[in-house]
Amino acid sequence: MTEPTRLRPGDARAHGPTVADTLRQDRYPPPAPLLEQCYAFLGDAPIPVSRYTSREFFDREMRQMWSRAWQWACRLEHIPDIGDRYVYDIGPYSIIVVRSGEGDISAYHNTCTHRGTRLLDSEGSGYGQAITCPFHGWSWHLDGSIRNIPGRWDFPHACEATHSLRPVRCETWGGFVFVNLDPAARPLTESLDVLPEHFSHFPLEQRRIKLHVQKKLPANWKAAQEAFMEAYHNFETHDAPNGGNAQYDIFGKYVSRFIHNIGTYSPQSLDDYPGEKWRQPTLSEEELLGILAVFGVQRSNVPEGESARDIAAGDLRRSLGERLGIDLSDASESMLLDSIEYHLFPNMFLFPGLGVPMVYRFRPDGERVDQCIFDLLIMEPMPEGQEHPEPPEPVHLEVDDSYTEVQELRWLGPVYDEDTGNLALQQRGLASGAIEGITLGNYQEARIRRMHLTLDEFLSASEAGND
Repeated sequence: MTEPTRLRPGDARAHGPTVADTLRQDRYPPPAPLLEQCYAFLGDAPIPVSRYTSREFFDREMRQMWSRAWQWACRLEHIPDIGDRYVYDIGPYSIIVVRSGEGDISAYHNTCTHRGTRLLDSEGSGYGQAITCPFHGWSWHLDGSIRNIPGRWDFPHACEATHSLRPVRCETWGGFVFVNLDPAARPLTESLDVLPEHFSHFPLEQRRIKLHVQKKLPANWKAAQEAFMEAYHNFETHDAPNGGNAQYDIFGKYVSRFIHNIGTYSPQSLDDYPGEKWRQPTLSEEELLGILAVFGVQRSNVPEGESARDIAAGDLRRSLGERLGIDLSDASESMLLDSIEYHLFPNMFLFPGLGVPMVYRFRPDGERVDQCIFDLLIMEPMPEGQEHPEPPEPVHLEVDDSYTEVQELRWLGPVYDEDTGNLALQQRGLASGAIEGITLGNYQEARIRRMHLTLDEFLSASEAGND
């Protein structure tokens, strides 16, 4: 009698069809990158709670990671013309991104080289043919060189070599402008891993910002973004019976992904979730189609031989294609319906899908350990050749504000309230000292572990450099 095969750590999966099974059965084949599977077991040790609560650890992150990691500051459409500029803040640091010439983009520390005054006060877009200090009137050309020093006769020791604006590394990809405060930083492409290859199938350059919501969240920036890195919370937070039906991929140190099927149902075994509330029969196709009404699907019956996923995708090919002015006749069910989410270290989330086309960013709120800023962009595809419209101003929400106040979010508003509603409770629990470490699932929460491992590499590399 043969012994049952023992699963290695990380090999266990939820019962029912996998994401790959669903994608292979779809009538319209998905783009090739969605068929890739890339998971590796990364360990199961607890993640220290101090990483979310400690001022000392937060300060180390600022000095050793945020000052050395590539991060997106703005979109190219924020600075389309010469003189357009955008201020991006991260912790104590502030960077000015400017369109310095035809086809040229530059970035500088937002600091006067005279007496250290912040040059531009508020984060966001602006315009000027020069950058002028509001204190004493020193000014600089768009290329960072000195334009004027009032009373220059008294500053024979100030010259271009010593008092030009301090440059910041700046590169672009996918219509985004990235900055890096480390002058010796490796090229951005080394951090993008598989993103250029994968996103050649769904180019971000051809997307516009339809909506930008910026909300303050009552949690450490890592805890806040980790709430979006797994679908495991769907069981309880969203009262959804299909939370285990997701695929998790680790492509490298900087990029990971999940794909969560929408419009399918994989019944969980009682071993997966023993609570009484999940002891229910498989949802019918009509019930699934009712759930998909949030996408604007109007039909309520599912003819024999078809599925709710087929019908919803067919409706979206027509309705979404007409609204956007784009031919979606060959768009796959997965691109139209599924939640497909890439994470780029340290804090960027990219959704290439057409039904949920978002981009996220999580960063500390100033120098607060227990509060962060969540930027949520809805980015719709545009017809080829169409120029980008002027991006909308962010809608600002405070900690206690509801996403439902932003009518343009429609059905997503209550979902985001659910997604972020647990954060204050989690941050308070972490600060209580009751536990020393958090426990992560080997598969469903592997992306969180990968992020912490990469963060550790930044911290250890910087410490080694200081020895």
